[in-house]
Amino acid sequence: MSPSIATTLSGKIVASAMRRRINRLSKESTISSAISTLIKHKIGGLIVMDESRHPVGVVSKTNIAGAYYASLPLDSPLEYIMTSPPLFCHLDDPLEEALGRMKDNQIYRLYVKDPDNDAVVGALAYPDIVGLLYELCSRCPKSIFRPANGSKAEHGERSLIGGCMTREIKSVAADYLLEQVLEELALHHIGAILVVDDTGRGVGVISKTDLILAYNHGVPLDTPAAEVMSVPIRSCREDDMLEEAIRSMIFSDVHRLFVKDSKTEDIIGVFSLTDAARNRSGSCQACIISRIQITP
Repeated sequence: MSPSIATTLSGKIVASAMRRRINRLSKESTISSAISTLIKHKIGGLIVMDESRHPVGVVSKTNIAGAYYASLPLDSPLEYIMTSPPLFCHLDDPLEEALGRMKDNQIYRLYVKDPDNDAVVGALAYPDIVGLLYELCSRCPKSIFRPANGSKAEHGERSLIGGCMTREIKSVAADYLLEQVLEELALHHIGAILVVDDTGRGVGVISKTDLILAYNHGVPLDTPAAEVMSVPIRSCREDDMLEEAIRSMIFSDVHRLFVKDSKTEDIIGVFSLTDAARNRSGSCQACIISRIQITP
């Protein structure tokens, strides 16, 4: 019997996919210091400690974006905005269980404890697991990544970006105020949104990273989106290979790519790690659990 992803994954534990470096701040630390830490280390969240160095909460870009919308002073302590308590897994927990816990709680990361001394030793983020699952998927007999040869024609539509992307694109006009952009991100449970000009052409992207940077620099909420958006737009083409796009996102720590028409260069969709997980090919437990909706 050929091994499936589930069989392979059952031999994998959290320690094999987690990130060892974690960032901690005290609950008295300021929102501004949290923003600086997230940007410096290119991370989406950090753990908050009490006076005894015990973990008591988590602060993510989503928490900080909410503080921006509420116009909280940047010197407000993290205990005002943190999500508490943090959720943990252990070094020796099966990855399948950790992924299931993310699904059950609709969260993007777990922090990892050493079962011997209960110390926090790392973090396990959704992209870490998606990357590992795709590596394992390439060895699965059911995988769309195992054609007779490496040509795009042999792979078929499901192995191309165009067959897996989300065609509904959320966008805002370039003159939208940042307050309105924050509302749109919260309404649609997304981490970034396309900015379009008067003709509907994509001209930039505003992500939670852009917004928390604006917050830290004192940019007012009534500032137009065009003034803080990121350019150029990170993109791929509809006929690009799915596996290549996923690898690019994971290595670059990017959660989404906007998809261009191969002929016109118009933006026709968006491809995210959630799309990657949702379009996995197998029917084993690992594939099924990984099809979860996550908002970074």
